[in-house]
Amino acid sequence: MFSRTDSTAPRREHPRLAAARPFARNWGALVALALFLVVGLAILDDYGFNGDEATQRGLAIATLAHIRGEADSLPADSDKFYGMAFDLPLLFAERAFGLEDGRSVWISRHLGVHLFFLTSGLFIYILARRLFNNRLLALFAMLLFLLHPLPYGHSFYNSKDVPFLAMFAIALFLTHRAFARGTLPAFVLLGAVIGALVNILIMGLMLFAAVPALRALDVAFAGGWSERKRVLLAAGGFGLAGALTVYALTPFLWSNPMEGFAEWWATSSNHPTVPYELFQGKVYRSVDLPREYLPVWFSITTHPFALLLGLTGAAAILARGIATPATLRNTRLRFGVALVGCAALPIAGDALFDFNTLDKWRQMYFLWAPFSLLAAFGAHWLAMELRSRRLRAAALGAAGAGIAATLAAMALLHPNQQVFFNFLVDRATPEYLRTQYVMEYWTHPMRQAVEWVIAANPSGSIAADASSHSAARSLAGQLDILPKASRERVTTTPGDPDAVAFLHWPAPEPARTLHRIKVYGNTLLAVGRKADLRAAREMTLSEEPILRSAFDVWLANGALVYVKEPCDTEEVTTAGFTLWVVPVDGADAPARRTPLGYEDLSFYFPAYGGRFDGRCVASVPLPEYPAARILTGQRNDEGTLWESAAVMDAGALRTAYRAVEGSEPLARSVFDVHLLDGDLVYVKESCAQADTEARFFLHIVPERVSDLREARRESGFDNLDFRFFLNGARFDGRCAARVSLPPYPIASVRTGQFVSGAGEIWRAEFEVGPSR
Repeated sequence: MFSRTDSTAPRREHPRLAAARPFARNWGALVALALFLVVGLAILDDYGFNGDEATQRGLAIATLAHIRGEADSLPADSDKFYGMAFDLPLLFAERAFGLEDGRSVWISRHLGVHLFFLTSGLFIYILARRLFNNRLLALFAMLLFLLHPLPYGHSFYNSKDVPFLAMFAIALFLTHRAFARGTLPAFVLLGAVIGALVNILIMGLMLFAAVPALRALDVAFAGGWSERKRVLLAAGGFGLAGALTVYALTPFLWSNPMEGFAEWWATSSNHPTVPYELFQGKVYRSVDLPREYLPVWFSITTHPFALLLGLTGAAAILARGIATPATLRNTRLRFGVALVGCAALPIAGDALFDFNTLDKWRQMYFLWAPFSLLAAFGAHWLAMELRSRRLRAAALGAAGAGIAATLAAMALLHPNQQVFFNFLVDRATPEYLRTQYVMEYWTHPMRQAVEWVIAANPSGSIAADASSHSAARSLAGQLDILPKASRERVTTTPGDPDAVAFLHWPAPEPARTLHRIKVYGNTLLAVGRKADLRAAREMTLSEEPILRSAFDVWLANGALVYVKEPCDTEEVTTAGFTLWVVPVDGADAPARRTPLGYEDLSFYFPAYGGRFDGRCVASVPLPEYPAARILTGQRNDEGTLWESAAVMDAGALRTAYRAVEGSEPLARSVFDVHLLDGDLVYVKESCAQADTEARFFLHIVPERVSDLREARRESGFDNLDFRFFLNGARFDGRCAARVSLPPYPIASVRTGQFVSGAGEIWRAEFEVGPSR
């Protein structure tokens, strides 16, 4: 028996009570996660199909086949560089549960992505608890992390960027844990997780490099050789585990790791796909975006209170770090500095090195993991600095109001949270945002449009077409994800002249618009009727076409009418149509005008055309502004099938031609070259279309090399090569083109025409002189 004096000894806690204690202490976070899960399951079936999902799943199937011995199953293009560390487990789960129907496959994938996203929120909570030893602050960090509208919306159908964000958050937790413990197993686990992170997207190398850098500081501060050896051993274990994980999860590295990795890095840093991006009302090539692209996108799509807290946290960390040399030691402050680096360095790198960034900032979603923790640092700093209870209560209330406002915005936008904008941009003017920014680059809203069409037509079959190859693929996916009864009512035979069309841009005229999916009064996607194609064909019978080629093209009632006869469906569904429109000088610039001066209105035939009576006919509306020239044709993956240009208004070039007619040119050749008001004017009598198809080269040699951009100084000249379509026109059997010269003093000019791979057609060289 125990004596009375033994009554003060600690009692042994019942195992069940000990196991329940973490749950009791963290009930707020667990309840919040449970609510997130319930809501996620309730709205899971509201989200549509993302066209890239089929690609990701196909890559997982090809990777599995490669693992099983099919050596040629991996794609040969850049798609092979998308790692399958997340998509393969989704495929395994799909097959383990015997999922074969498209609806069950896609919804199961959406559930998998969302569960992984919620799981990473739990790791953010645990990390914040370890950093601040405060459950309320940790709960705030978790809620902030999970409630960003863009990643949250994508967490149901983006199996690339959201899993990378989630894995990055888990890796941050494991980084803190490994440095706190300092043990070999902790660093080996961290290396394996960061290796999986690198496999998903190669940007994970940033964290892979940061860990050894921090470990080097620990070596510098080690107390003796034994401690230094332990630190180095753990660092070596981390590096080996990470490298082996990357190698094991990346099949294209198996045959030649070094060469494969070099190709992977080169392709990732200079991706071969270079689309155009609409940003602040201007269109840029994705490799030529302005330096403020990423900071602006992050700022206008994140709730302002979160921005302020994150910046406050970063400023407080850096201020204390500069003033405290002990920051370099393994402290919470050093981890905070590392978080600042994780959030700031990718943005700085994108600005300095012109990475091929596109699609808002979805490829940089991982920034949100460190930034949400920096916001928690900001909240912690305010709590420490605000001495007044009233001010603390006000700050706490503001944070709660910010969370509530974000929740409300996400609920109102559902299921299009990915199109959130804050009040820093104009959200009130109808159809303004879509002329300034890319709002929706995937076709996820098409599901809502398809469901509207089905509801509006409660019986009978429905014919539907889409506006591009990717949209057509997405339409098939949207139908896959619908219940079988709805799915079977929609037919997608391309080229049905009476089908409804799903259009992103340009939207159909109001008279033919049936429905619009809108956010902030801006159209994401429109459902419209096609023009009366039979009537459009009749209108062309009494007129001459404005151009003749594989398709003859007429201008009728403000629309281009394309006709080909005889014609089969394959001719119009296996290649997209190019349509570039150049406004007349002085016309209001269109919203999507490219840097080269034209608006790209390229289209997919089934959305505007149909096949009947053995012929193919499409009617595509021209913009409201007056057009000077158009270029149209067809392209597929192998290149251009046909291309032709037509003059709509040659007034400005006629005037330039008359101004130089009869004067002595600077150079005589296939084209004579004149100088007019600081511009070069190219003219040719008796000119055929074949004379203008080859590209023009125009090299400007300045009097001072220092006037050139730094990138051009080594070559010693400016390259102003151009296509005749963009700068010239054919009229009255003649050709004229006009090109503006740079403003600096010019020594000489080299110009002519050339064909890639075949050499020059003609060349002229002449001096210009400063008196021009």
